[in-house]
Amino acid sequence: FNTLHLNNNITHVSDFILMGLTDSEEIRLALFTLFLLMYLITVLGNAGMMLIICLDLQLYTPMYFFLIHLSFLDLSFSTAVTPKALNNLLTSNRYISYLNCFIQMNCFVFVGATECVLLSSMAYDPYVAICKPLHHPAIMSTRCCCSLVFRSFLIGFMDTFVNVLCLSKVHFCDSNVIYHFFCDAPPVLALSCTDTHDIEITISIFAGSTLVASLITISVSYVSILSTILKITSTSGKWKAFSTCSYSLGKDQVVSVFYSIVIPMLNPLIYSLQNKEVKNALSRVLQKRMSSKQLK
Repeated sequence: FNTLHLNNNITHVSDFILMGLTDSEEIRLALFTLFLLMYLITVLGNAGMMLIICLDLQLYTPMYFFLIHLSFLDLSFSTAVTPKALNNLLTSNRYISYLNCFIQMNCFVFVGATECVLLSSMAYDPYVAICKPLHHPAIMSTRCCCSLVFRSFLIGFMDTFVNVLCLSKVHFCDSNVIYHFFCDAPPVLALSCTDTHDIEITISIFAGSTLVASLITISVSYVSILSTILKITSTSGKWKAFSTCSYSLGKDQVVSVFYSIVIPMLNPLIYSLQNKEVKNALSRVLQKRMSSKQLK
């Protein structure tokens, strides 16, 4: 493998080898087909969702404002990881440069941290809608929504900055074989010839703090929502309240930040494509397109 020799018998690895998921050519071909299909669905689902929200004025609400950023994050991360994984499955070239590996690792951290905080912001919207319905328009103003999204990206950037500082202190010696299908921090740090104990603790503290804070925010929001709904006496009122927050009650809400291919594909289905408002918006967009063609 390629290395740059430095002093004191220490080498700087210029590229890594991603071992992938299997050495079987038949299984690799099957995985390539599966992952390619998932990636295409991810791109079409998330890009389509962003387009529909941008084109339909009736979807200019806090919920869809958050969803368009969630789709953007899913699309960005999937594009950063999946094409290289597909290339490794289809060809014998498993090399990835140090720079690209570094970018993949930090992209994973940035998207993971940003989505964690963004999902907690998404939980705040139904909380306000149900627990403080009269104040919802005032509280969830455009300025507030922009601030919540900005906070999500800022925390993601801070976690990534810490990750960059920690990884810049890591040196690699003789091994450059990563037993993974993309560059994730744990398998990469395992190759280091320097002590990474303090680095791993620092990264874990920052990542864990973001995750725990988001989990607490989401939990408190939905406990408050459930408590408010249970106080409603009429069945129709309870059903209407549940439907208000159903878009963000998916099981994969928090776990989704840890997956690179499957959940970015499922997020548009979980949060949006099964929503009647989105279906109606899609119908309106298509009708406008057809009407404009007929006029021409």
